[in-house]
Amino acid sequence: MSAPSSAPSAAPEHDFLAPDAGQRPAGPTPSQSRFQVDLVAEAAGATEDKSPSSDASTTVPSSDKATSSAPPEVADPGAGGEEAKGRFRVVNFADPTGAGSEASPEASPAEGLQNGDTVMSETSLHSSTGGQHHYHYDTHTNTYYLRTFGHNTIDAVPNIDFYRQTAAPLGEKLIRPTLSELHDELDKEPFEDGFANGDELTPAEEAAAKEAAESKGVVKFGWIKGVLVRCMLNIWGVMLFIRMSWIVGQAGIVLSCLIVLMATVVTTITGLSTSAIATNGFVRGGGAYYLISRSLGPEFGGSIGLIFAFANAVAVAMYVVGFAETVVELLTSVDAVMTDEINDVRIIGTITVILLLGISVAGMEWEAKAQIFLLIVLIAAIINYFIGSFIPVKSKEPMGFFGYDGAIMWENMGPDFRGETFFSVFSIFFPAATGILAGANISGDLTDPQLAIPRGTLLAILITGIVYLGVAVSTGSCIVRDATGNMNDTISSEFMANCTTASCKFGYDFSSCREAEDGCKFGLLNDFQVMSVVSGFGPIITAGIFSATLSSALASLVSAPKVFQALCKDNIYPGLGMFAKGYGKNNEPLRGYILTFVIGLAFILIAELNIIAPIISNFFLASYALINFSVFHASLANSPGWRPSFKYYNMWVSLAGAVLCCVVMFVINWWAALLTNVIVLGLYIYVSYKKPDVNWGSSTQALTYHQSLTHTLHLSGVEDHIKNFRPQCLVMTGYPNSRPALLDLVSSFTKNVGLMICGHVRTGYRRPNFKDLATDQARYQRWLLKNETKAFYTPVFAEDMRQGCQYLLQAAGLGRLKPNTLVLGYKNDWRDGDMMNVETYISMIHDSFDFQFGAVILRLSEGLDVSHIQGPGIRHVHRHNMLPDKSYS
Repeated sequence: MSAPSSAPSAAPEHDFLAPDAGQRPAGPTPSQSRFQVDLVAEAAGATEDKSPSSDASTTVPSSDKATSSAPPEVADPGAGGEEAKGRFRVVNFADPTGAGSEASPEASPAEGLQNGDTVMSETSLHSSTGGQHHYHYDTHTNTYYLRTFGHNTIDAVPNIDFYRQTAAPLGEKLIRPTLSELHDELDKEPFEDGFANGDELTPAEEAAAKEAAESKGVVKFGWIKGVLVRCMLNIWGVMLFIRMSWIVGQAGIVLSCLIVLMATVVTTITGLSTSAIATNGFVRGGGAYYLISRSLGPEFGGSIGLIFAFANAVAVAMYVVGFAETVVELLTSVDAVMTDEINDVRIIGTITVILLLGISVAGMEWEAKAQIFLLIVLIAAIINYFIGSFIPVKSKEPMGFFGYDGAIMWENMGPDFRGETFFSVFSIFFPAATGILAGANISGDLTDPQLAIPRGTLLAILITGIVYLGVAVSTGSCIVRDATGNMNDTISSEFMANCTTASCKFGYDFSSCREAEDGCKFGLLNDFQVMSVVSGFGPIITAGIFSATLSSALASLVSAPKVFQALCKDNIYPGLGMFAKGYGKNNEPLRGYILTFVIGLAFILIAELNIIAPIISNFFLASYALINFSVFHASLANSPGWRPSFKYYNMWVSLAGAVLCCVVMFVINWWAALLTNVIVLGLYIYVSYKKPDVNWGSSTQALTYHQSLTHTLHLSGVEDHIKNFRPQCLVMTGYPNSRPALLDLVSSFTKNVGLMICGHVRTGYRRPNFKDLATDQARYQRWLLKNETKAFYTPVFAEDMRQGCQYLLQAAGLGRLKPNTLVLGYKNDWRDGDMMNVETYISMIHDSFDFQFGAVILRLSEGLDVSHIQGPGIRHVHRHNMLPDKSYS
């Protein structure tokens, strides 16, 4: 304890916790109850409050007298109450020493300021006991140099008042006022914020809770089972087993690889664009339809959604017929035909699609298990082929399989088109690559679509592309183009010098069969079952063909109803709303399954899909083109809402992908491409005409705004010219529907070439709620649009009519899109009306001249205001906020 002294002593060295001690004038700070608190050791703070020094600190001597009492001892920061270093200490900023200082704050301001204490002002406060000079400062803006958590910081210490009010003595939760309370709700009925109390959920929390309740027990898939497996099964179709070898025979190894790479480039660009859209926000169910509609709007999305769902439904029939034809070939080989070839396809196809429908209706979990099983079979078939290609068998040589050999590879390196061209062969292969959206089509059943769609889709494209390239190189390196299958077509060594084909190296000469009437029956160009011949065990390849066809059919049977259900939920086509209903915990579209089954069965019964197949491929390509164009369009619009987390895309690459898709459409079948474009255009016009009541923030809206802003800014630098004069009218209509004559007059000459703004001045003794102004603005703007009046409604509030008119004359419009003509109704009661109103009316006309406006006055003998004829229900009237209507008639 230091000795008492009447003279103030210098502040000890450890008083850095209160740098203004001994320098700040005596007296309390603006709020003595505002302490800096140690949140870790509240008990230590309570002990200090009971100490003598704490009591002394609350005694405030007068600044006019020197105190004779000794300042209390300040605890050593290294002992006692602060044994745990790094904690906050309780500090009372009302002079912790309890003694004032004779030195004025101006005497040594630097010492206080160097520690972060800022001086605001010196204020003289008067009380009943006499004036006391307090050094006034703002504790909220000051920062104090404290030792916190073992580090020297200059951060502001928490204010205890902010935490003291968070809980009442009885434990009930208290709240701070919300922004709406502070802004404009306090003068209305009491507002209780259930959100802050925790009694109610915010809208976002409510939606999340509802979704969590709906998804309870729902089967969700990850990126492997949900996307990767489905895409691989759809891309590995029957084309891999029964057409890839034929493509190599026609185009050769080099051009076959080029065909695969061209198709892979198109699908990869589309996959990148799909990934960008999928990671730009929350993805719900609907696949390609959802991605396109939320990007380009309901017009493109509605048209593509319908044809994409239809294409998937017909694709079910295509894959099932492919499966049925394979089964019929097996039955024919063992003389087990039921009726005839066509009817057998119909019977087997009908039974197959019924079984697939049962698997689909059983639920997504059963369908996913079936897909896993089919993928295992398919992978086993592919592995079986590659193993067999390394095991040449003597008995397979007459069928053209000799194993890997450089001579065979060199012979098959170039093309040998027989009745085909490069683009015709490409058109046959490309449908095999149209399964990249199989995972995105069930986006609503994915656990994390933003992660699953990019990862699963791109990895599936990579894996399947490598396998297709491997099969093309493998078949071209070990199988000749033509073979007879006859063991006797050998050649002796003495004639081998005259033989030029690769098979001559192995003692076979198959050149004679090309000139024969029945031709060659084996080889790349003649036998579609080459992979079965090469494989180690042929039946596994047959099982792979079954797996490829059935898995693709099952994926299409699931995709079509899911896409169609999402389309119907958005009510783009009102007559299809019945198919939006879902059943069960997974919200299964059972009605959509039935519709898809009926469409698929109809085409199965036709059993001739050679004409419809190119149209389906074009439907898929149209979807791919619009997905790529969506990314380009969104990037071009530069919308703030376009921020995909997937960064590996480029707007110009996406545009190139869209162009490539359109080119491929015409390469595959030009008339089918034209038909597809006509259908898309027709549906686009229909949806545009119907104008569905949806607002998805599409890039079309963003680009419209961007172009409008750009052109408006460009016009601001263009000088006026008499040849470009346009009437741009500020029409004082009040509520637009109350004076239709004014609207009709101005609309007759503005039409599509001039600007019309319907001005409405709200006046009166009571200030109207500004929310009402915003509500009126939205309501009457819709009224103008509904009545096909090309105008803008602009209400303002003013003290009187002239002031409001001046506001509109000065501020209405934007850039060059500003009014140049004031249109008024004639004041019929100017003889017997209030002269103040007449003066206001005349002054408005003079004001228009002062602002370089023209003036138009319309007079009708019966007046302009027809609100009394329309009835009170038509018009949103605030009579107390406006002058009498007759004064504007």
